[in-house]
Amino acid sequence: MTNLRQFFVGFKIGLQDFGHTIALIVNSILLFIVYCIGVGITSIVARLFGKHFLETKRSKKRKTYWSDLNLKRNPIEYYYRQF
Repeated sequence: MTNLRQFFVGFKIGLQDFGHTIALIVNSILLFIVYCIGVGITSIVARLFGKHFLETKRSKKRKTYWSDLNLKRNPIEYYYRQF
């Protein structure tokens, strides 16, 4: 009886390890696919339309990457409820 019980306990542990390994592989593949579709397509579309999400280029006239925030463009009421 104890040999049969040890067999089933070992079988259960083996199946759990197998399940964790399969879950790790499937999750890695799915995350890779989602990343390639989400980030890849977004990057391609942004490049086609010339969109730059971060301004990393600096002109020769400026000494810093900081951009000036010009609040005089719009009336101040425009900035109260932005969302």
